[in-house]
Amino acid sequence: MNPHPKACCSASRQQIDIAIQPFQPIPQAAGTDKAGTSELRIEWVSLPGGKFQMGTNDAEGFPNDGEGPVREVELAPYRISAYTVTNAQFQAFTEATGYVTEAEKFGWSYVFHQLVPEETSGKQAGAAQGTPWWLAIEGADWRRPEGPDSSVKERMDHPVVHISWHDAAAFCEWSGTRLPTEAEWEFAARGGLQGKRYPWGDLLHPDGKHKCNIWQGKFPVKNHGSDGYIGTAPVNAFEPNGYGLYNMSGNVWEWCADWFSPGYHRQTEKVNPMYTAETGRRSMRGGSYLCHRSYCNRYRVAARNSNTPDSSSGHCGFRVVTSV
Repeated sequence: MNPHPKACCSASRQQIDIAIQPFQPIPQAAGTDKAGTSELRIEWVSLPGGKFQMGTNDAEGFPNDGEGPVREVELAPYRISAYTVTNAQFQAFTEATGYVTEAEKFGWSYVFHQLVPEETSGKQAGAAQGTPWWLAIEGADWRRPEGPDSSVKERMDHPVVHISWHDAAAFCEWSGTRLPTEAEWEFAARGGLQGKRYPWGDLLHPDGKHKCNIWQGKFPVKNHGSDGYIGTAPVNAFEPNGYGLYNMSGNVWEWCADWFSPGYHRQTEKVNPMYTAETGRRSMRGGSYLCHRSYCNRYRVAARNSNTPDSSSGHCGFRVVTSV
């Protein structure tokens, strides 16, 4: 296992010291309209909650991340979106409110080096320290995932990316939803299975079939895309888990409500747990299209990751929940 397993997972704004004139966002109609969830066409899955075994003692895990020990957790019922929030849904939010994301305010966001268009290479402002495959690209934001020479026009059904935790929280406030806690996220990701490594079982490729969008090849130099995708996939790609939830492993990292602590399992309650002590980093779950076992097999359901709440990249989005 690589001694620096977080290398491909994420890069924070603190890893690079740059000052860029904020990229001029496309003007949007300002307003304070509140959204009904039906307007956003969110497809909800109702989960009964109850008790489940959270965490893992898996030898393939990263103990320093606080993935275990396994313990019994109890949750109240809740609803969770079947898909991560799409570009179309996030566009509805920005058009209704005039919201400007943090990537737009900072004037840059992280893009994986192999996805940067050739014509955009001159807009590179630097690379994240220790992770040179993460390039700070001027003008990269949710509308332009690979920089100003790209667009989401043909990817409206893909997950919105370049979203900071603060951006996700703003969407939730507008839409009358919230981010899932880590416990809610993991309960949902398991799809009713107990103690399994992935949402579908213990084998990554059962019967030789791809079940999620992760890195295929040698990270970070070769991705042959045998699962069908080099970057993000549509939010309904691949088969859903036992609860009818899509892409709980791979595709994009998903922000959770909790602050991140490696001591999570020892420091939170067993009923509706949530880590609320500020640590400077927010929790993320699920892995992304960049995850590979040689560096980051965090597409496992018990795997954990984190980043600063102002950070954004081309492989991080979110899904939403509501209490019932």
